[in-house]
Amino acid sequence: MTSIKSPGEKNLMLFSGRAHPELAEEIARHVGVSLTPTKLIDFANGEIYARYLESVRGCDAFVIQSHTVPINQWIMEQLIMVDALKRASAKRITVVMPFYGYARQDKKGRGREPITARLIADMFKTAGADRLMSIDLHTSQIQGFFDGPVDHLFAMPVLENYLKNKLDLDNTTIVSPDTGRVRLSERWADTLGTPLAFIHKRRDLDVANQVKVSEVVGRVRGRTCVLIDDMIDTAGTICKAADALYEQGATNVIVAATHAVFSDPAVDRLKNSRISEVIVTNTLPLSQAARFDKLTVLSIAPLIARAITEVFKDGSVTSLFEGDT
Repeated sequence: MTSIKSPGEKNLMLFSGRAHPELAEEIARHVGVSLTPTKLIDFANGEIYARYLESVRGCDAFVIQSHTVPINQWIMEQLIMVDALKRASAKRITVVMPFYGYARQDKKGRGREPITARLIADMFKTAGADRLMSIDLHTSQIQGFFDGPVDHLFAMPVLENYLKNKLDLDNTTIVSPDTGRVRLSERWADTLGTPLAFIHKRRDLDVANQVKVSEVVGRVRGRTCVLIDDMIDTAGTICKAADALYEQGATNVIVAATHAVFSDPAVDRLKNSRISEVIVTNTLPLSQAARFDKLTVLSIAPLIARAITEVFKDGSVTSLFEGDT
């Protein structure tokens, strides 16, 4: 079955790009439909061709694509898929991007810089998207860049449920690796009933992915510290934060992050670090080479599937998930 028809003849259809088909298939199983057959090929010069092998006229379409490496190719593929749906008379098009590409450039820190998070939103609106759905945006303000509904989902319940079963919460401190993640860390601390700490850092604006840890603020000595972040890219921030916590007397450091970007040399840094466990979700695909003993990957598919079902049924996404929508 590749679609669900409601009594009012609404028709839900799921579509997947080629970036992370395993996640899309898992989402489809939880929703209870099959992915719509789609022909996606590359021409010799790298241009992408998309065609749906079933009628999509009047459907409620959900286009799933993870913005992973090579990120520009997969964003372009999703844009082309949205354009094809619009031209084939889909009734409503929801772009599902578990990881929102280019989200880190969400404001101008200095003159002559782009705001790429806004550019991505504009491109999808121009392509024909009516709605966006993403998980743990780099900053909540990105929701305002898209002229339409944005479902900002949070992986916090998935990660928290895992940690609750293995931590002594009386001896645990939630730690924000920088001031930008303090609000998210506060929600974690409030939900788990633990103290909150944060790490003050300075970033070299002229060198990408370079940070300098300054000091730890909060109660960490003799405690298990859980570092919270939205993504792990090169792992420089997280590993330096973990070292700073151990220097301040932490007995154990665990990392919980939503998006495992894992650009080189992230895997080597994490494997060789003093971090005891790295917990991530499968919003992005991970090769076997990117997996290591200390890594735990949790599935985000049930969360996305429930959100898709609620949107299709015109239900409340806010009532299902923690955080602001």
